[in-house]
Amino acid sequence: MAGGETNSGARLALDGTEAEPRIRVEAADDAAAAAEAVLARAEALTAEDTRAHRVLAKFGAHPAAADRLVALGAARRTGEGAEILPGLLWQCAGRWLPAPRPPFPELYTVTGGRRHPLRPETAPGTVYARAIPWLGRTLSFRTMTEPGDVALFSGWMNDPRVAAIWEEAGSLEAHGAYIAGLQADPATLPLFGCLDGAPFGYFELYWARESRLGPLYEAGPYDRGWHVAIGDAAVRGRAHLSAWLPALMHYLFLDDPRTARIVGEPRSDHAQQIRNLHGSGFGTVATIDFPHKRATLVSLTREHFFRDRLWVPGAAAADATPRPPAIPA
Repeated sequence: MAGGETNSGARLALDGTEAEPRIRVEAADDAAAAAEAVLARAEALTAEDTRAHRVLAKFGAHPAAADRLVALGAARRTGEGAEILPGLLWQCAGRWLPAPRPPFPELYTVTGGRRHPLRPETAPGTVYARAIPWLGRTLSFRTMTEPGDVALFSGWMNDPRVAAIWEEAGSLEAHGAYIAGLQADPATLPLFGCLDGAPFGYFELYWARESRLGPLYEAGPYDRGWHVAIGDAAVRGRAHLSAWLPALMHYLFLDDPRTARIVGEPRSDHAQQIRNLHGSGFGTVATIDFPHKRATLVSLTREHFFRDRLWVPGAAAADATPRPPAIPA
C-alpha cells in the first residue's frame, strides 16, 4: 500500500500493508490539524473494509498530535507515534455527533412500576451524520421539528405498505398528537433519517426498560430499542439498508457509552426484516407476545458491534472474511 494526500492544514503519506496501514504526517499547520487529518484518513480506511487491523500513525514535527489522539480515546501510544484501533476510533462520538454530550448523571426514578434512570432531553436538530462512501451521500438523523414533518410522517403512515406493518393509518391531526406525545416523553425519541438532508424514513427510538418490552426481558438500565418505517420507496434495498441500519446502531451506542445492548421486536411473521437483522449482527433472544402482535426479540451488543466492526457492509455475515483479530493487550 502506498499513496499520499493533502488534507486541509496537513499533508499525509500512506504506506504499509492492508492489515497495517501507516500514515505519516509530512507537513501540518499545527498538532490539531495533524491529528484531525490522521483521524479522517483512518476513518476512511476503516469505513467499508475490515482488513485494516490497526492504523499506525507518525506525526513528524507534531508529536503532540499523538497526545490528542490518545486523550480522545482513538489510539494507544507507540514508541514513535500512535496505534489507532478501529474499535476505539469508531466510539469517538464527536466525529459523528454534532453535539456530543457527556453521560447524563445517574439518578433513578420509577415510571409505571418500572425503576429506571432519569433520561436526558435531546436538543432539536441533527443528532448524527456520517458520510456513506458506497452511496456517495451523507446520512443523518434529525429530530422532527421542521415545518411539514408531521405531514410527511402522516403520508408515510397512510402508505398501504407501511400501514400493513405499523397499523397507524389515520388523520394528520391524530398523527400530530402521536408525535407530540412521543416528544413529550423522555423515554422516546422520534427521528427522521435523511440522505443529503432529504428525509427517507421514520425512526422511533426508546429506552427499553420503560417500554412495553421492559416487563418481558431483563432489560439493562441503558438498553435502547427502535422501530423503523422507510417511507421513500427509492431507499428500500440492500445498499441503503447497509447504510442506515448500522448508522442507527452506531448513533445509539454513541449517544450514551453505557448502552451495552440494542433490542428490537419485529413481527415474527416479518421474515425479511428478521433476515436483515440477523445479517446485521442481531441475534434472536426469544418469541414474545404483545396484545397486538407476536414478536421476535432480537439483540445486538456493543462489544459485537465495535469488536467486529459491524458498520462495515457484510461484516456480520457468517462467511465474512477476514475477521478482525483479537485485540492485543
